[in-house]
Amino acid sequence: MQQAAGASMSSLTEQLAQFPTRSSAATATATAGRVQFRRACSPGYAGGITHVLLHGIGSASASWLAQLLQVSGTAKPASHVLAWDAPGYGDSDALPMEAPRAADYAARLWAWLDVLDADTQAPLTLVGHSLGALVAASAAVQRPGRVRRLVLLAPAQGYASADPQVREKKLSDRLANLAHWGPAGMAKKRAGLMLSPEAGAEQIAFVEHVMAGIRPHGYTQAARMLAGGHLAADLAHVTSPVIIASGSADTVTPSDGCEALARSIHAPYVSLGVVGHSCALEAAPGVNTLIGIAGEVR
Repeated sequence: MQQAAGASMSSLTEQLAQFPTRSSAATATATAGRVQFRRACSPGYAGGITHVLLHGIGSASASWLAQLLQVSGTAKPASHVLAWDAPGYGDSDALPMEAPRAADYAARLWAWLDVLDADTQAPLTLVGHSLGALVAASAAVQRPGRVRRLVLLAPAQGYASADPQVREKKLSDRLANLAHWGPAGMAKKRAGLMLSPEAGAEQIAFVEHVMAGIRPHGYTQAARMLAGGHLAADLAHVTSPVIIASGSADTVTPSDGCEALARSIHAPYVSLGVVGHSCALEAAPGVNTLIGIAGEVR
C-alpha cells in the first residue's frame, strides 16, 4: 500500500480513523435498512458520488483504506467515494431472508444510495472485490443507467453452475470453519493466504484485524449468496463497460479463472502483478489508477 509503506498495523488502523464509519438513516425506507459505510472526498469537491466500493466475504469497508487515503489526498479527477459494510457486516442491518441472492444485496445497495444521493443520480463507477463483484454485477443489471463503469477485482464467480454436491460442500466447509474457529481464529489462519509471499507483516496484520471483525450471521448469509451466485450469468446482461483485474499470486480467485471470465464476456483483463487476493491493499497504486482515482481512467 503506497501511502502506508513500512507502517505498522497500528499505524494503518490510525490512518483508518481518518475515515470513521457512518450510517444511513435506518428509517429512511423499509428497503434500505441501515447501512454502515466510510466516505472520502477530494479536497474541495462538493459533487455527487463517483465511486462505490464493495468488499469481499471476509472483509469490510476498512479493506479500502488505500483508496480512501488516495481520494482524500490527491485523487485526480476529483472523486467522492463510498465504501460500504455489506448487510450483516459492521453495524449494517442484515438482510431479512436466510439465503439472500446477489440481487437482494444489490437492491439494498441502491436503496441505500437513493437515500444518500437522491438529488444527483449521476452514473457512478461500481468496484467489486471478490464477493463484492457478484453484488456489483447484479446492481449493474438492476439499474444500468446508474452505472458508468464496472470494475471487478479478483472476482468470486459463485457456484450456481457447479455440481450440487460440490456447491454444498463449498458452503458447508466454509460454515464449518467459521463455527470451529470463530472470526478471530479464522482470520488468524487465513490472513496470510490473502496476500502474496512478498507482503509485509504489517499488511498481514491489518488484513487479520479486518477479517476478525466479521459477524457470523452476516458471513453465513454471504456464504449462502456465494453458493448460489452466478457472476457470468449476470455479466451477460450488463450494458456498461466492464474491466476485470487480479494478481498472479492470488490463490483464492486464481488469475487464470479471472482472465477466462474476462475473455468470455469480451472484457479487458488487467494483471496487477505478483500480488495476492487482497489486491486493493497490496497493489494500491495499480488499483487506484484502474478505478480512476489516480491519473487517467484506463
